[in-house]
Amino acid sequence: MDQTGPHMIRAVMRRWRRWSLPALFVAPLILFILAFLILPSLQLLLSAFSDGNGGLTLTYLASLRDSRTAFENSILLSAASATVGTVIGGIAAYLVGGKNSPVRPYVTAFSAVAANFAGIPLAFAFIATLGSLGMITLWLREIGIDIYRLGFNLYGLPGLVLVYAYFQIPLMLIVISPALEGLRKEWREAAEGLGATSGQYWRMIGLPILLPSLASAFVLLFGNAFSAYATPYALTSGALALVPIEISNVLSGNVMLEPQAGAALAIGMISIMAIVMLIHALASHRLKKWTGQ
Repeated sequence: MDQTGPHMIRAVMRRWRRWSLPALFVAPLILFILAFLILPSLQLLLSAFSDGNGGLTLTYLASLRDSRTAFENSILLSAASATVGTVIGGIAAYLVGGKNSPVRPYVTAFSAVAANFAGIPLAFAFIATLGSLGMITLWLREIGIDIYRLGFNLYGLPGLVLVYAYFQIPLMLIVISPALEGLRKEWREAAEGLGATSGQYWRMIGLPILLPSLASAFVLLFGNAFSAYATPYALTSGALALVPIEISNVLSGNVMLEPQAGAALAIGMISIMAIVMLIHALASHRLKKWTGQ
């Protein structure tokens, strides 16, 4: 008797049992990405090319050049705050130590809170401390130091970099700690056994191994700052040209009510993030080949 049919049925059933459980958990994630990422992005793309009457136009995409300053400010602010967060947060994560460090639980707990403390409360906190009439500003003024006359401005790009650093540094500390824990003690002991100094170990072994993780963390911090809206709006009252604020203006009617223009600005933001992620992917690939990972 031909047993091909039963064998095929049993093989199909084995494959179904093997993939059914993973599919049960992966399917909701795929549906979530489809509903809240892919479909909205496609809707933005269609809206950016729409003239509002069902026709197609390139007017709104072409008008992105009028928002050049906003894109430049957003990219500069995001890159600067991501750099500050990556450098200081990475050093702080190293100084805190590994899992056995007595201060690690407290620093991690604070970082988890600070990384999510943003928006209007964060803006108010900095205005109350470093604003033109803030507590620290007045204390320094009493001893003859006027930071605003010296060039400091909480309500400009340098001030925003300082404010963003408040949540960028803790986020970096949380993200990079697992990578630092992955550095084996045997590597350092072997390097020291061969006569390498601490600086030589980090330059030739530690940092090259961490570079892919540092690059990934930088991209995360860049995107975190690039999309921030409430904090810069509360600090500058919308006076500083940033892309999220520009989108708010065209959608709320403060300047003009043109949803298509907001969609075009959003497409511009998505394009910039896609370019940054592509550069990161290419750089990470080259770094992994270079380090042999």
